[in-house]
Amino acid sequence: MLLVRIYLSEADHVGKHNLLSEIMKVLHDQHRVHGVTVFRGIAGFGSKGEVHSADLLRLTVKLPLVVEFFDTPETVERALAALGGLIPSGHLISWPVKCRVI
Repeated sequence: MLLVRIYLSEADHVGKHNLLSEIMKVLHDQHRVHGVTVFRGIAGFGSKGEVHSADLLRLTVKLPLVVEFFDTPETVERALAALGGLIPSGHLISWPVKCRVI
């Protein structure tokens, strides 16, 4: 199996569409990958060094998001090809994992 982790922000969009929603459509509707989970961070910063954190005083929040999923290498590669240019460069990592049944 391959595990993939994609780093995003709540504020990321593709045209007028939310990037997270577009990624979920590809992973769920088109490729039916296993084990998709989205984590919402309470704080984080990217390459620009701007810190984003949950704050009761802010009305707009740009918190970090992590989309994680796994499947066979073939399915993951097809899904990633379908995601094409949606994911910002350098925001995706993957590594081989073992899926165990206990």
